[in-house]
Amino acid sequence: MLSYRHAFHAGNFADVLKHSVLTLVLDYMTRKEKGFCYLDSHSGAGMYQLGDEYAQKTGEYKNGIEKIIQDKSAPESLEPYLSLINSLNLSDELEVYPGSPGIAKAFMRRQDSTHLFELHPTDIQHLEDFCQRWRKVFVKQSDGYQGVLGLLPPPSRRGVVLIDPPYELKEDYQKAVKTIIKAYTKFATGTYIIWYPVVKRHFIEQMEKDFTNSNVKNVLQVEFCLEADSEEYGMTGTGLFIINPPWQLAEQLKEILPYLKTKLGSQQSTYQVTQLVAE
Repeated sequence: MLSYRHAFHAGNFADVLKHSVLTLVLDYMTRKEKGFCYLDSHSGAGMYQLGDEYAQKTGEYKNGIEKIIQDKSAPESLEPYLSLINSLNLSDELEVYPGSPGIAKAFMRRQDSTHLFELHPTDIQHLEDFCQRWRKVFVKQSDGYQGVLGLLPPPSRRGVVLIDPPYELKEDYQKAVKTIIKAYTKFATGTYIIWYPVVKRHFIEQMEKDFTNSNVKNVLQVEFCLEADSEEYGMTGTGLFIINPPWQLAEQLKEILPYLKTKLGSQQSTYQVTQLVAE
């Protein structure tokens, strides 16, 4: 199934959480001179035009990045993310929004390497165009789960892996976790990020069980839900599992999440930062 296009959802509340965390992780990785490898299993198009028909059809970014991009009261922990988005928009108008490859490109140095995977025939073309002048980036139209596993451990023994499937198939919930468990056996010191949507709670509960029953250590779970869980169709919340997070990330998220609830949510919105598995 290749019907999913992230262009409909670019810059929404889930992207704000996912990409603010990715920004903090990559910023942390660049504090050491030694190079690292960034692996992205489901890369999408790289960059999104918020004025195009996809973004305008849903308007999801209007209850996401648009509400906070110019806010002077944003917490310090959001500053790297908001500065990056502002740097891509040369006017006061919010015109473009980066996908995870666009976020990564802002941080990768000469000594770092990037591997991007995407299966969608249209998005892979956009991604290749986006990466044309980016050195040490490798783009493949292939299965990202297998692609990531095939590249671990990286030669530098420093790496960040983002597993970010569309969850068109319910099997993706377990497949994402199983991929990380396998990856961890090959490269236990890497930092791994799995994004997930909250659509049916039992899928998330199974992911939690799979992690707690595995040999994976130091799993941080972060969640931000606009509404209470529902049996109705649609995403009520978003979350991340982060393995081997930067040491200060949990505290940064405790600063970011109350702010996001105030700006993007309502009294019914909830958030959590939980150490699911100890170090």
